Amino acid sequence: MKEEAIKQIIEILQGDITKISVDAIVNAANRSLMGGGGVDGAIHRAGGPVILQECKGIVAKQGQCETGQAVITSAGALPAKHVIHTVGPIWSGGQRQERILLAHCYQNSLALASDNHCHTISFPNISTGVYGFPKSDAAVISLDTVMNSLNQYHGMEKVYFVCFDEENYFLMKEYYQDMNFG
Repeated sequence: MKEEAIKQIIEILQGDITKISVDAIVNAANRSLMGGGGVDGAIHRAGGPVILQECKGIVAKQGQCETGQAVITSAGALPAKHVIHTVGPIWSGGQRQERILLAHCYQNSLALASDNHCHTISFPNISTGVYGFPKSDAAVISLDTVMNSLNQYHGMEKVYFVCFDEENYFLMKEYYQDMNFG
């Protein structure tokens, strides 16, 4: 994919991911899929009980969602069609394949979006909150992974990175501006 096309697809925003109108909102979930704090809690609150009910059905069928994996539900009252729940790694100093697992979160979310005919998707900053993943490393991994995966998902029209906090927003913007699109 050419530089100009990539620049048209990716947009970095600061704000509330639950307010973005897209085909799929990615949720930084915990393994139980039962809601929690941060992005996970905000998505469950804004989407309503239907999301939790569907998550319970998924867990009953397959068990908990493993780190790096992703599952999909409807979006309830959110301005989206789907919620893709992915479990980010808890930072342990980089000794437990956290970087690879974080990349899998983005890859598996994009694959699920594509499989479900989603053309627009919004990502939070997965694992950079209470899971403690270094924000600068996460910015590089998320952008590199999505950029390198876009050629596989030709139907993707828009990818939003929605940063709740200012630090993540500036780190994402800075790295994106510094990227070599050759």
